[in-house]
Amino acid sequence: MVELPLVAGRLKGVRFAGYPSQLAVLAKCRKGETDLVHRDGKWFLAAVCEIEAEPLNTEPVDWIGVDRGIVNLATTSDGDNYSGRRLSRYRRWQDRKQEKLQARRTRSANRRPKRRAKREARHAAHMNHKISKEIVAVAKRTGRGIALEDLQGIRTRVRFCRDQRVRISSWPFHQLGAYIVYKAERAGVPVVTVDARHTSQMCPRCGYTARGNRPTRDAFRCRRCGLAGPADHVAGVNVRNRARSAWVFVNEPAPQRI
Repeated sequence: MVELPLVAGRLKGVRFAGYPSQLAVLAKCRKGETDLVHRDGKWFLAAVCEIEAEPLNTEPVDWIGVDRGIVNLATTSDGDNYSGRRLSRYRRWQDRKQEKLQARRTRSANRRPKRRAKREARHAAHMNHKISKEIVAVAKRTGRGIALEDLQGIRTRVRFCRDQRVRISSWPFHQLGAYIVYKAERAGVPVVTVDARHTSQMCPRCGYTARGNRPTRDAFRCRRCGLAGPADHVAGVNVRNRARSAWVFVNEPAPQRI
């Protein structure tokens, strides 16, 4: 039960509900203030909880490279693929609904797009939570770290076609990376960020890099050694290999001065 401060006085003994896992965390780790939020006709308690992270694994046996994309939201170096087609279909369905509402030009139709935008954002966040939770669980179970591409500023670095601009602007890659980072920190899994350039055009076997190595969006075929496979999987393997090099460079002993 909680107490709510009101103008007329404090209201005591207000009951609230939640998932058993959430209530257990709230009872054990709550610290600070709790806010009462009204959203979509419902009241929510936003409580601050401080959860101690597990000890960081400073000696991972290897790394899981994660390539983030649009068609495939995430593809790992292990070959696990998390398709984004379901999210794309959902967004196209929402766009069609919004176009119909805008054609009505009524006051009620003007209010609905805001609610639909929030619903779409919650749907994307739910999918990113599921993907990040599974990737971190695999890394923790196998004693490995997680390697991510540095995609900071990619929207300004890369030119896209007109039909791709809307998809890129709504691409939740940053949110997925943030979810992986904080879940990994809680589980004690190390995370490194590597250079994202040419990860889908470089051959992980011979190192040859060329645009011709990727004849289509989904296919990769090295023009030098003939290595072939899914382009997103190859990118994930390159991210993993770069993480290996970066981790060795970071952890090598500093040179001693004579």
